[in-house]
Amino acid sequence: MGKRQGTEKEQWPLEATQARAILDSIGDGVFTVDLDWRVSTFNRAAEQITGIARRDALGRRCWEVLKASVCESDCPLRQARETGQAVTNEAIYIVNSSGERVPVSISAAVLLGEDGEVVGGVETFRDLSAVEALRTELDGRHRFADMVSKNARMQEIFQILPQIAASDSTVLIQGESGTGKEMIARALHNLSEHRDGPMVCVNCGALQDTLLHSELFGHKAGAFTDARHDRPGRFDQAKGGTILLDEIAETSPALQVALLRVLEEGTYQPLGGSQTLRADVRVLAATHQDLRRMAGEGRFRQDLYYRINVVQISLPPLRERREDIPILVDHFIRRFRSLKGKVISGLSPQALALLMSHDYPGNVRELENIIEHAFVLCPGGMIEPGHLPTELAGEDPVAASRPGLSLEHAERLHILSTLQMHDWNRDAAAEELGIHRTTLWRKMKKLGIEAPHMPEDARE
Repeated sequence: MGKRQGTEKEQWPLEATQARAILDSIGDGVFTVDLDWRVSTFNRAAEQITGIARRDALGRRCWEVLKASVCESDCPLRQARETGQAVTNEAIYIVNSSGERVPVSISAAVLLGEDGEVVGGVETFRDLSAVEALRTELDGRHRFADMVSKNARMQEIFQILPQIAASDSTVLIQGESGTGKEMIARALHNLSEHRDGPMVCVNCGALQDTLLHSELFGHKAGAFTDARHDRPGRFDQAKGGTILLDEIAETSPALQVALLRVLEEGTYQPLGGSQTLRADVRVLAATHQDLRRMAGEGRFRQDLYYRINVVQISLPPLRERREDIPILVDHFIRRFRSLKGKVISGLSPQALALLMSHDYPGNVRELENIIEHAFVLCPGGMIEPGHLPTELAGEDPVAASRPGLSLEHAERLHILSTLQMHDWNRDAAAEELGIHRTTLWRKMKKLGIEAPHMPEDARE
C-alpha cells in the first residue's frame, strides 16, 4: 500500500476484485491512503460525491482530492494516525470538481499491516446534501430575518411583521430580557420604507435623565458643564430612519413629557436650545416590564403609554417555547462553527437533555451564550454535558447526563410541547415529530403524558 501503483489493474489484483466490488457497492465514499498521504483506493461513491474519476485520484495527496474544510487544521486521518483512535461522524465540507461545497459526514481510522504496524489510513464520507437541503427548507419555514422559531406564537408574529412594518405607527415591543426585542425592531426597520435610512438604538435605562435628554435630542454649547460645542442627538442621527427606545419604562416623568411631544407633534428641542426641530423618524419602543400595569399604578404616563402602544408585539420567553431549543441550538452551532472555525457536529442527547430542562431566565441570549461557552471547551465532535456551564451540568456532569434520566425527561418535554403547540392533535404532533401516530401514543403512555379530553376509543 505504501508504493504508488501504475494502473488501476495493478492496484486491484485478481484476488482483490471481490473487495473492490464490495467497496463499489457501498453508498458512502471510501478511500485509503498510504504513509505519504497518497490515495491508494477510491470507490465509486467517492467518484460520484467528489466528481473526480478514480484514475485521477489515485496517487494524489488526499487533500488535493477532497479539498476539505479541515485539511489544514483538524484532518481526521491525521488525528486517527496520531492518536490511534478512530474519528467518527465529523460534519465538514469538501469541494467537488465543480468548485461547489458539499456537506459530508466523515469518519477515519488507521490501517494496520500483518505485523500490526500502521501502513496507511482509511476514510469514509457520506453526502449530506439531501439532509442539508431538507434542513434549509425547514429553516425557511421556521426563519424570519435572523430569527428562527416553530413556536405558534412566534409564527404569528412573523406573519404580521410585514404589515406592521408597512405602517408608520409606533410599536411597543414587550418581552423579557434576551427574547429578541431588538431583533424584532431591526426586522421592522428592514421591512419598512425607512430601510434606506439609519437604524438607531438607545438604551434608556443606561443613562441619567439629563444625559439621556442630551443623548436623544442633542444639546447646544453651554447647556451644561463641559458642553463646549453643539451636539446633535439620536433623533437627528436617525433622520429618515428608525429609532428604538429600548427600556422606555426607565425614563423619568420629565423625559416622558418630551417624548410625548415628539410622538404627538413630531418636534423636539435640543437641551439648552430654543429652536424647534422636526423629527423625521419612525419610533419603536421596547421594555421588559409590564408597561400597562405601570401606567395604571401611576409609575408611567398613561398618555405616553397609549401613544406608544398603537401596535403591541409581546414576545414569549424561551421556557414557553421549548420546542424551539433544538432548532436554536442548531442555528447557533452553525453560526459559531463558521465564526470560530471549529468542527463541532452537534450536541449529544445528554447535553440536549440538560438544555431542554433548563428554565432560561436569560432566554435566547442565554442559550446563545451557553453554546458559545461550549465551543470554547469542546475540542471537536459532539458537545457533551461537561462542555456546558457548571450551572447546567451541575457539580457532577457525568451523573447529570446518565442515559434514562435526563434524556427521558427531555423527550417528555419535547413531546409535551409539540402536543400543546398543535392543541393536542396527535396526527399533527406525530407529523411534526417525524414518528407514526401509534408510536406517539405508546411514547405518551410510557412517559405519563395525559391529554385533556383524550378519546376513550384511542388505540395503539
